[in-house]
Amino acid sequence: MNKKFKDFAIIGFALFAMFFGAGNLIFPPSLGKSVGSSYLISSIGFIITGVGLPLLGIVACVKSGGSFEKMASKVNKPFAVIATTALILSIGPMLAIPRTAATTFELSIQPLFPSISPFVAVSVFFLINLCFVLRPTSLIDNIGKFLTPILLFMLSLIIIKGFISPIGPIINTGYTNVFSSSLLMGYQTMDAMASVIFASIIISSVKRKGYTSDKEISSATIKSGFVAVIGLSFIYGGLLYLGSQTATLYADNIPKTKLVMEISQKALGNFGGIALSISVGVACLTTSIGLIATASQFFTNLFKNKISYQFNAIIITVISMIIALRGVDKIVALADPILQILYPIVIVLIISNLLTDFIKNNKIIEITVYVTLLISIISTVSNMGIKVSLFESLLKFIPLSSLGFAWVIPALIAFIISFFVLNNKKKTSINTNNSAERVS
Repeated sequence: MNKKFKDFAIIGFALFAMFFGAGNLIFPPSLGKSVGSSYLISSIGFIITGVGLPLLGIVACVKSGGSFEKMASKVNKPFAVIATTALILSIGPMLAIPRTAATTFELSIQPLFPSISPFVAVSVFFLINLCFVLRPTSLIDNIGKFLTPILLFMLSLIIIKGFISPIGPIINTGYTNVFSSSLLMGYQTMDAMASVIFASIIISSVKRKGYTSDKEISSATIKSGFVAVIGLSFIYGGLLYLGSQTATLYADNIPKTKLVMEISQKALGNFGGIALSISVGVACLTTSIGLIATASQFFTNLFKNKISYQFNAIIITVISMIIALRGVDKIVALADPILQILYPIVIVLIISNLLTDFIKNNKIIEITVYVTLLISIISTVSNMGIKVSLFESLLKFIPLSSLGFAWVIPALIAFIISFFVLNNKKKTSINTNNSAERVS
């Protein structure tokens, strides 16, 4: 086998493993059930934000020097620290870690032990987490290496079976704004935010394969990314297609985790449900251990070792456990307003860093990001039902605001105006070396 091809395949599977979180499996089937016969356009929208953006995030980090904080430092250093902290909290104790615990309970423990209380199950889950986080060992990593292929194999069987023998009729559900809603649902994977935080891991992997120049690293990452994109597109698209077959089978308010279980049981029977439960449970465990360790180390570095890694791990675990007890659907609802503010900022920073050869002045990025942040906050406040007459009047005049993308046109206008006003001036120079050390 050609060495480069082999390298791209290995790195591509590493990217796939990074983005393939078991907790993300609950979204495509639920979305498919809602959109029904519009599953194809829905799949495209979900894959753009759930798969395409994470890949662009990795590439943008390569171009900017390997970390999200370096990317965000082009706005200014305080903003970079605040933005990175917000991302760590989101993929950590506020959203992603609790979601892994809640998913494990609803999809893995409750179906096998229906009488067990959520508090007991979640407490045991996080106690196991702490054991591995406080005393790192390769055991859980090795288990994850075996369980991820098993989970992937089970999901592939379920998807192929669903293509061969549909579990129900696909109907027109009358769902509106399919594409924009699917783009927003792709936010819920949180993979774009995770990609810019974990990019250094992939970049280190590429360098270990012997790729040293920026051009080689970027090329290897992009080519490897296609491997991950193909795999994730198959899984997410396939599950969304299976979900579209359930529109007439289950009530609209069926929990997302229960829908996944029902689909797996209809496709492969009780064995499929049990095997999927065990695989998802352990996969969620390995994910949460990695997230707790990453968040704990980040805050230890942020506070310059004044707060110990162990203390951070315990606090993060306790917060995660409290939020996890709310259940998957409530965590997803909690995530919506947070992601509606953070994701546009991440998207603008990713695109800006991909255009670094074109943008000569970092002040252009700063203005565009702040306009995006302001409009995202206004839009999110309005979507939460908090009525402010000034906000309501403003949003009426902004295109795409009714689709959840009020920030797009203002961000584009801010970029164009600032580009023509500032682009001939000397490029802003910002020292990001110290900030990069904290993330790396």
